[in-house]
Formats: sequence, structure tokens, C-alpha cells
Amino acid sequence: MNASHATAAALQVRAPARLHMGFVDLDGSLGRRFGSVGLTLEGLNTTLQIRPAAKLEVSGHDAERARRYAAAICERFNLPPARIDITGAIPSHSGLGSGTQLALAVGMALARLHGLKLSSRDIAGLLDRGARSGIGIGSFDGGGFIVDGGRGALDAPPPIVVQMPFPAEWRMVLIFDHACRGLHGAAEKEAFRVLPPYKAGLADRLSRLVLMRALPALAERDIDMFGAAINELQQCVGDYFAPAQGGRYTSALVSGVAEHLAGLGAACIGQSSWGPTGFALAASEADANAMVASARTRFAQAEGLELMVCAARNEGAQWTELPG
Repeated sequence: MNASHATAAALQVRAPARLHMGFVDLDGSLGRRFGSVGLTLEGLNTTLQIRPAAKLEVSGHDAERARRYAAAICERFNLPPARIDITGAIPSHSGLGSGTQLALAVGMALARLHGLKLSSRDIAGLLDRGARSGIGIGSFDGGGFIVDGGRGALDAPPPIVVQMPFPAEWRMVLIFDHACRGLHGAAEKEAFRVLPPYKAGLADRLSRLVLMRALPALAERDIDMFGAAINELQQCVGDYFAPAQGGRYTSALVSGVAEHLAGLGAACIGQSSWGPTGFALAASEADANAMVASARTRFAQAEGLELMVCAARNEGAQWTELPG
């Protein structure tokens, strides 16, 4: 595909973070493996600006990785160079999808700048993102609560099969441990290589749990039933990954805070992807703020702890045309 005329003089894109709440099918006996459940977040973004330039220039957080992504797309489609300024970033290696959102933001920004008709799924495939999960792609495209259909025979990222709005009044309390990092890169690939498939019947149970509990509960705004489904999914997935990450949670601090929030009435608790970021679901902003205040008092001496109240985002990436 060749570049056509540019569609804008300069662009800004804001790509949202996401929670990865677990895999439904690591057995793969039906021909598809993984199958992910996740939620798009408001208020945590990777933001970049892009404009034509005499040579490829990238500045800001994780600039070298962004440069590699940009160079790959420019080479693949014979695009002229651009200047990319990363002005905001999702925390790296925290389980919030920073790598995928950076790749999609860079790739789709170049595509839009030069009028290429590429989808985010195209970009993910070209930049080796979405190998196991399509949640980041779904978050970039449309936001909300997402289920993907797992990896099949095609050499392509998993397709999005469910995308639903999340109740505007519900809140996630995010639990950060800045002294800890989740598995990533080669260590993550090795963990998936050595861990066995799910035990017999577990994928059946989790698939039914998502289809017949989590999704109907979300449609009916039943936070207790939804939370119970996510709790069970998280417990099963956490126990499965425990040998690779040292327990149900990567961070003992996050585990302790999550259990504290559960005791205060959180509808569900869990860890996003390999962590260390944890989450707890509250029915309202007031409830979430009360939980945070209690946890800050209880864990006042904990180093590296940060708590954040976050709404879901029911839209995808935000695009803005800038003056040249």
C-alpha cells in the first residue's frame, strides 16, 4: 500500500489504558486459545503529537521504542518522516497495556497523517502487538468492557467479540506498587511457554462465567453479580499464574491492599495482567474515595504505594487536529 496525500497538518492522539482481567481459555481445545476480558480506563493515557518533519524525530517517554515502531511503519509503507512528541504515558510494565497503546498511537497517527486506510488491528499485527490479547486494540478503538475471541488459526490479533458500555457511576480503585514491576518481554514469553494448559473443565467454567454471569450482570447493572464473576475469574487465573509470579498477585503490597478493600465492600478485586497494578470495584465515586482514605491510613508506611480512583472509558482513543 502506498501513502496518499496527508489528511491533516498535525495530529494529537490520546490512547487509553486498560485493565486485563483474565484469560478465559488457556486450554485451546476448541481451536482458539487465550480469550481475554478487560476494561478501558479514563484518566490514564499515552498522548502524542505528530507532524511532518525532515527526518524521523521522537521525544518523550519510551522514545526509543516509539522510534522503532515509527521506523517500521514508515519503512513498510514508504512514508516520509515525522516528528513525534510523547507528552504523556501510561506507566510501563504495570499491567495497563502501555506497550500496545504506544504502538497503536504511533502506527495509527502515521496512518492518519498520510491518509493510509489501516485499522488498529492491522497496526497491531505489523508491530507484533496483540499476540495473546485483543483488549488493548478494543480499548483503542471503542473503549468499554471488552471480551476478545482468543487466538485462532489466523496469524492475526484476537477479534473483539463483545464491547459493552460500563456503568458511568461505577469506579475502579487502582492500586500501584511503584517498587515492583510485572513480567514482560522475554520473561513473559517464557512464562507462557512453560505453564501448562488449564486443567480439564476450567475453560468451560470460565467461559460460562463470562457469558452467563458477567455480561448479563453488566447489562442489568448488577454490580454484585458482576463482581462475583470477576472475583472467580481472577482467583482462577491468579492461581494458575502463581508459579510464574510468586503468588496470586505479583506484589504482596497490592495483595494486602486489595484484600483490605474487599473487606470494605469492594464488589471485586484483582490484578491487571501480570501486574503489579491491582484493582477494586466500587459502586460510586463516594464509595471509592472512602475506600482509598481507609487504605491510605491502614498502609501509611508502605513504600511505593499509590491509589487512584478511576472511571471506565466508554470511548476509544481521542483524536485532535492541530495547527501545522
